[in-house]
Amino acid sequence: MMMTSDMFQGRLAIIGGGKMGEAIAAGLLASGLVPVEYLAIAEPLASRRDELAAAHGVAVFADGREALEGARMAILAVKPQSIDSVVRDLVDGLSGTVVVSIAAGVSCARLETLLPEGTPVVRVMPNTPAMVREGMALVSGGRAASDEQVEAVATVFGALGRATVIDERFQDAGTAISGSGPAYFALVVDALARAGVAQGLPRDVAQELAVQTMRGTAGLLQQTGIHPEQLIDGVSSPGGTTIAAVNVLEAHGVRAAFASAVAAAAERAKELGAGR
Repeated sequence: MMMTSDMFQGRLAIIGGGKMGEAIAAGLLASGLVPVEYLAIAEPLASRRDELAAAHGVAVFADGREALEGARMAILAVKPQSIDSVVRDLVDGLSGTVVVSIAAGVSCARLETLLPEGTPVVRVMPNTPAMVREGMALVSGGRAASDEQVEAVATVFGALGRATVIDERFQDAGTAISGSGPAYFALVVDALARAGVAQGLPRDVAQELAVQTMRGTAGLLQQTGIHPEQLIDGVSSPGGTTIAAVNVLEAHGVRAAFASAVAAAAERAKELGAGR
């Protein structure tokens, strides 16, 4: 359904036509949330502009200022290291828009210092499953962003899977779980598939088993709301195969490894936000 909020009575501009910028555009178009004539992408690379236009039929511009003409919302789909220079270059075109940043670690306050006083800023951390409309996005509003504007942004990213509004102080921790999480789960899938190959399974079969089991387990946890420990206990028959495997994983410190990984990612998000 097309959005009827005043927020979407003008163009939605995506600054950056990389994987995430394209995922956002594709998800919005597939959901019908934003019609193609209301969407524009800015992308400096000519070959990439041609790809985006051919794949999605959307207007693609080399100059971000052209993409921003008439925009009510601007999504900055650029790397944290380049966010300051992009905002400075486009500051005039960003005036009067809701500025949405998906740059990891970059706070609303930092962007607000680069923009005209009172510009609404919303910080979002999406993740790569947005490319198949199974994403998870964390949404936080800045000082000048109204509840309606924050919810409008959450609706945009909800079209790519799910979105939840959180206090900005939790963004770095959330980034370390959902933003970086696809890499963790891919690592687990690869480890399981390789272990299956070692036990004689063909690689494609082992990977299918790992991927579908992960997908099914996630769906079970999500739909039932049970605690993960309940699921573990339910699968672990006394003296059976699962409890033998779980005991080995616990002995190798799997929980501690994930805790350390999340802590490292959260710390790196803070460093990126500080420009280090």
